Amino acid sequence: MSEAPAVPKHASTVLFVRDGSDGLEVYLVRRVKGMPFAGGMTAYPGGSVDPRDMDAHFKWVGPEPAEWAKSFTCDDQTARALVAAAVRETFEEAGVLLATEPDGDLVDVSGEEWETERLSLIDHSQSFADLLERRGLSLRADLLRPWAHWITPEREPRRFDTRFFLTSLPEGIAPRNVGGEADHAEWVKPGVAVEEGHSGARPMLPPTIQTLEDLARFSTVQEAMDGAPPRPITPIEPKIIKDGEVEYVELPDGTRTRTAIKIGKNRSVAD
Repeated sequence: MSEAPAVPKHASTVLFVRDGSDGLEVYLVRRVKGMPFAGGMTAYPGGSVDPRDMDAHFKWVGPEPAEWAKSFTCDDQTARALVAAAVRETFEEAGVLLATEPDGDLVDVSGEEWETERLSLIDHSQSFADLLERRGLSLRADLLRPWAHWITPEREPRRFDTRFFLTSLPEGIAPRNVGGEADHAEWVKPGVAVEEGHSGARPMLPPTIQTLEDLARFSTVQEAMDGAPPRPITPIEPKIIKDGEVEYVELPDGTRTRTAIKIGKNRSVAD
């Protein structure tokens, strides 16, 4: 008998966008090759939901969890955790905290004391909810937009149920590659990144390429933020289809990605 598919873990990932000199740009990172999942791949900042992300004892600004639940077809508690994880992961991996102080300004996290706070989240010595409450901060859910929902194919041993969020930052605040899970980060035009992904110059998993293709339709941050998909967002769970000596990722509509996965003990992305 075949083993039951692994249960996918809830995860959140965030697309930072900005208006560049030649149009819309998106912030991309290259994951360290030794990472157990998507090592060496270009991706966005993000990660798994921590069970403590469901804690509710902190202030919240923007759409309530019930509204996010409608977008991502989940219960309110899971929706709250997904949004909290998105904000927490951007702080851990990109050095940006989407939270405001009582005066309404986004908190400046450039000082050494905030580096200590960031590291305490990474090593799980404190929860994100405790950090926000102790600092008197309000999580800014209104700065995020729901963008996409992908589920790892059933055949994969490590599976994630990932919600993608879109955000832009006020002038003077920019993400930094500080999380230790990436060895390179840069701003790129979505269309350019898509071309590089299809050519093999920039290895990416299908969800990254697809979300970049969706983003490439827009010319400005405002267009992209206003163009977030209507709710609810349809989850995309691809299948892995074998064709000869190559496996392709097939989307629910029957189309196959232009990226193939070589069969073998050590899988790698190929054109």
